[in-house]
Amino acid sequence: MAKTPNLSHGRDYLAIPGPSVIPDAVLRAMHRSSPNIYEGELIDLTATLIPDLKAVARTDHSVAIYIGNGHAAWEAALVNTLQEGDKVLVPSSGQFAHSWANMAAALGIDCEILEFGKQSPFDIDRISEVLAQDTAHKIKAVLAVHVDTSTGIRNDPAAIRAALDALDHPALLMADCIASLGCDRFEMDDWGVDIMVAACQKGLMTPAGLGFVFFNDRAKRARASLKRVSNYWDWTPRADPEFYYQYFGGTAPTHHLYGLRAALDMIGNEGLENVWDRHAILAHAVWAAFDAWGREGSLRMNAADPAYRSHAVTALRIDPPYGTKLRAWAQKEIGLTLGMGLGMAPSGDRAWHGFFRLGHMGHVNGHMILGALGGIQAGLRALKIPHGSGALDAAADVIAGQRGP
Repeated sequence: MAKTPNLSHGRDYLAIPGPSVIPDAVLRAMHRSSPNIYEGELIDLTATLIPDLKAVARTDHSVAIYIGNGHAAWEAALVNTLQEGDKVLVPSSGQFAHSWANMAAALGIDCEILEFGKQSPFDIDRISEVLAQDTAHKIKAVLAVHVDTSTGIRNDPAAIRAALDALDHPALLMADCIASLGCDRFEMDDWGVDIMVAACQKGLMTPAGLGFVFFNDRAKRARASLKRVSNYWDWTPRADPEFYYQYFGGTAPTHHLYGLRAALDMIGNEGLENVWDRHAILAHAVWAAFDAWGREGSLRMNAADPAYRSHAVTALRIDPPYGTKLRAWAQKEIGLTLGMGLGMAPSGDRAWHGFFRLGHMGHVNGHMILGALGGIQAGLRALKIPHGSGALDAAADVIAGQRGP
């Protein structure tokens, strides 16, 4: 009997919602010997990163760099502005709001979670009602996840700022843009966000290892009011260092800095508005394909309304165990890695197998997205999963016509 050929040989395609595909230019920039960390080109290069990071965040204010992931940035934002006994409001449309709240609770912060489920964005009226009831202003901050990677839901930080301002409520507005920065439109200053946290491994196209906290003058005043912040987590010397090592609280993450420089150059050369438009068009191509597949069978996008879907990640629902089977087939047979249904069902529950996610963030283009969709269609057919027809034609029509939002 002839052996069935394996079609996964060649370059793997990591289509999970982060870490994202690393551009060759970033890899080349990092493939070098270690530099001098006391003087010379690395010091000069680091200074160039700061204005370009601020440009991507659309802020004129401060940024602190941490050697860590998004969780590190979460903690840095909390410990520089809040103390034990303070209260925060955490609206939730997915797992990562709960994870941020759990971190805050571990620091002794009182967390009030407003749950909006896993298929809906924040209800601003409900947030306003809670804030209006807080006449003593015990709520010191609102922790808002812009895009929750687990559900693909995109929320509106600007609407939360409008609610705070309408009530003259002094709470800080914190935004988690770990999944959205460099993918979905985000305007820190224009939207009135006081603190924004991000990481390098998604829209910034750099291997995981750097976290960022952007903060304005209101956040600085909150920091100044605290009795103490640990020397390592304190964002003040990182954002305004007297000595180079203070950027990072110690030894610089040398090769990550070279990679980040290359990634920011790519964003600058393309133009941030063009980056946002590219992500929007590719997201609409993905949605067109899933709409077509969903005309038959159980496959559905998690967010029914396109207005609430991220341009960086699409979360899918399907009858279990098809989600797990499709992911396993795609990775083993054609070298395509899809994201698991993170946080969509309790661990061990059979329903866990009825979800998967497609990341379309960072260094992606039309043929990559069409290739990923073609791979998914091959898996649907190979596994005899019921689905509608015309998906690839629908996606191709979006890309051919370059139809975005």
